Amino acid sequence: MKFKLLLLPALISLLTACGDDDKDTTVTEKPPVKPPVTEGNGDLLTPGAKGDVSTLGGAARLKEERTEALKKSLSNRQVKNVILFIGDGTSESEITAARNYAEGASGYFKGLDVFPFTGAYTTYSLVEGTKKIDYVPDSAATATAWATGIKTYNNALGIDTFGKPQESILKLAKKAGFATGNVTTTELQDASPAALFSSIKYRSCYSPSRMQACPDDNFPKGKGSISEQLLATRADVTLGGGAVFFDEVATGGGYAGKTLLAQAKELKYQLPTDLASLNAIKAADQNQPVLGLFAPRNLPVNWVGPDSVINGNNKPAESCSANPERTASIPSLKDMTAKAIELLQVNKKGFFLQVESGSIDKENHAGNACGQIGETVAFDDAIQVALAFAKKNPDTLIIVTGDHAHTSQIIPNNSKSPGRTVSLKTKDDAVMTINYATGTSESYQQHTGAQVRTAAYGPRAANVSGLLDQTDIFFIMRDAMGIK
Repeated sequence: MKFKLLLLPALISLLTACGDDDKDTTVTEKPPVKPPVTEGNGDLLTPGAKGDVSTLGGAARLKEERTEALKKSLSNRQVKNVILFIGDGTSESEITAARNYAEGASGYFKGLDVFPFTGAYTTYSLVEGTKKIDYVPDSAATATAWATGIKTYNNALGIDTFGKPQESILKLAKKAGFATGNVTTTELQDASPAALFSSIKYRSCYSPSRMQACPDDNFPKGKGSISEQLLATRADVTLGGGAVFFDEVATGGGYAGKTLLAQAKELKYQLPTDLASLNAIKAADQNQPVLGLFAPRNLPVNWVGPDSVINGNNKPAESCSANPERTASIPSLKDMTAKAIELLQVNKKGFFLQVESGSIDKENHAGNACGQIGETVAFDDAIQVALAFAKKNPDTLIIVTGDHAHTSQIIPNNSKSPGRTVSLKTKDDAVMTINYATGTSESYQQHTGAQVRTAAYGPRAANVSGLLDQTDIFFIMRDAMGIK
């Protein structure tokens, strides 16, 4: 009986199909049910080694098959927030040295090393006024590349190689209604932060007294110095150093005869000068933007240590120590990142935020390993703050990269390599020797032209995979936010 009942629906269907030929027998299929949109961004990686690195598999970092985890991280939906992290002068060598020292050879950074999608990008610049390639870029050309999507010459900010001004991702985001932020540990007039708000021929034109190299950019023909363009751009949150340049008097424009700090006050900027006054701020928008100036020039670095030595190093390995100039009243990169996110996230449309650890580069130039490593660790701390936010706000895209490669390299211990050399004792109680040998003088090291790591988490993060050019980052961010 049960068998007959099961056949009955099929029999009725067959008889119906064999009926009147004049009847429409087309079967209307229901559209397929679309799977629900995954609200999360997938899992972060935990690439620590499994155990005793001297045993078979002990140094392996792959704890489980990652294919499904990467699938869960795939999303091409539009984002609400973009946070771009820049480690100035930070390529694989700088990350490796800092990891070895702070976490050990088998350890990993909880920010820098956990991203599901990674790749690399090329960083070359152009020769001014031409299409010719310059393989070793500076921070102005590289910042212009990711900020505006165009290649330019070394020293130029926010213009192409022929001098034409370009719109930055921060300015475009602001026009589209997003909140905007710019955070750095260097002078705010330095290249990486300045590319977001200035269009100027030479990066050295910080302030009214420094405009000799940029006569066409000065008032009345141009927009004024980098500091003056910062005030005019009016990001919601701007935090860093460079306070000394706001004490200068404007020589042209609507505020001629007044200091730039007085101009900021007239423009209703909130002006915190230490961690306490920064934490006291409760809101930031176009009616009350924040300009935090926490040091006369660059913020003090976190760590100091032994000096590197010319032409080989016979000194025993030493450790880094806290910089006594880095007092508790000075906000850390982690502090500034957390506060910027807190203030910007109120905007209903979303926000764009750039965060730079700028003195990784500056300590590299000076051949100061502990300074460089300490700023990389601080960079990682700030990234962890953003990742915690993105886990709770899955419409957030985080991109982490460096602007160019640099000089530091890990070399054999007791090597007689030329340049400056220093040996440090790492978390493994092992010796790591770092060498700096790209300088034309003993005191100043130069950039290098290698490709630099890219990493991302959140919607559209997979776009950083494989080999890109630096300019791709601009288009990835712009398209993710749906702005033109």
